[in-house]
Order: sequence, then structure tokens, then C-alpha cells
Amino acid sequence: MQLITLAGNNGYWELDHLSNIELYYTEPENFTSDLAAISGDELKHITRVMRHKIGDELYVTNGLGKIFSTELISISKSEGKVKIRKEYNYENKYKYITFCIPKLKSHERFEFALEKAVELGITNFILYEPIRAVARGSKIDRWNKIALSAMKQSLRSYLPVVDEIKSLNEIAIMDNEIILFEQNSAKNIKDLKIKRERKYTFVFGPEGGLDQKELDLVSNGQIYNLAENRLRSETAIINAASILAILL
Repeated sequence: MQLITLAGNNGYWELDHLSNIELYYTEPENFTSDLAAISGDELKHITRVMRHKIGDELYVTNGLGKIFSTELISISKSEGKVKIRKEYNYENKYKYITFCIPKLKSHERFEFALEKAVELGITNFILYEPIRAVARGSKIDRWNKIALSAMKQSLRSYLPVVDEIKSLNEIAIMDNEIILFEQNSAKNIKDLKIKRERKYTFVFGPEGGLDQKELDLVSNGQIYNLAENRLRSETAIINAASILAILL
């Protein structure tokens, strides 16, 4: 098995022939030596949608920074097995960055922002219910599936983690540097100096803004603006992820 180490998520696919691949995911525990097992929805997609056969080349990630070039060697009703030929390793430059985003009334807009943030490299998400917005409950399983799909679509190798909290009080007690966003701030996000190994939590408010009680909870955070004009919550999330891709 050939091992190839590539630096950085934004430097993906230095090898041109890998840019148009179909990427699949299987849990780390499904890897043994030079083999991996694939089941469930991923197996259905491989066999029923893409119509792959024994001997076909497949690209598989374990969600921990590795992408494997493999050969499909067996298919059963419940499981497919692949043999690993090459291994590509990547660094997660967003490891210490968490996006704390509000559950929005519109699930469609919220899920769009989540999907695009994953495509841009963000891997850690905490969802909260803001005081000034009417959230529509939890769909955590669906949101993690959306994040998984976005990871594969954008050919990334780190499985995003989407968690939930009840309020920003849980953010305030974390040992993270808190970054807030306010249109009238004199500091722009592009001026933020990201320190390696320092943990950051980027807190986004709903369209009505953070309530004073929420602001008091995260009053020790630094405040930056994202743009000269006011942005919708989902636009702010995507914009911040885009800027971080450049800063990192």
C-alpha cells in the first residue's frame, strides 16, 4: 500500500485525476489492515446507484483525515469489501475552530448554511436555540447526515460533528476564545489573527440579533464585523467560513 501525505484541506487533490472522483464514507472501525467494509446507504449507493462491480476503483474516507484508493473485491446483500491500494493523509486546519450557530425558523436556510460551511472546511458545529428566534425543534440526525453528505461532495476527509446545546451559557464556560459578530464593530474579521493550537468559538446570532442576556453570557468575547451591510444569519455563517478558508 502506497502512503501519500498532503498538507491542508485547501490543498486537496494535487493529483489532477482525483478531482472528479466519487467519495464514500465508512466508519474507522470498519478498517482492518488493508481491507475495509462498507454497508448501509453507502453500499446501496455504490451498487444500486453507481452500479459498481467487482474490480472497480473506489475512493473511501474514514472521516479521520484519510482518503483511500481501493478496489472493490466483494459484494453481498449487507456488505461490500474493498482492498486498500493507496492512502492519502490530510491535516485538519479547522480542528480548533467551532461554529456556534442558531437554529433558524427556516430549516431550509439553516441547512443550506450548514452544508456550505462544511464544504468550506468547518468540522465542528454547536447548535443553540436563540432567545430572539422561533426554532422548530431538533433534527440532529438529519443535520449530521447533511454534514456527512457535504463532506463527501467537497472531497474532504474529516467527518463534521454537529452537537446541540440549550443556551449560550454552555459556550461561556468553555476554555475557548469567543468571537462575536456585530455590523458596527470597528474590527473586521479579516484582521483576526488565528493562533495555532488556540481554540476558537465563532458565535452567530439570529436575524433579530443576540438578546442582551445572551450578550452578557459571552461578554468576554471579541467583536468583529463581517461586512459593511447587514447579513442574514445564513449568509454570515457562509461568509465567515469563506474568510477563514483564506486566513488559514
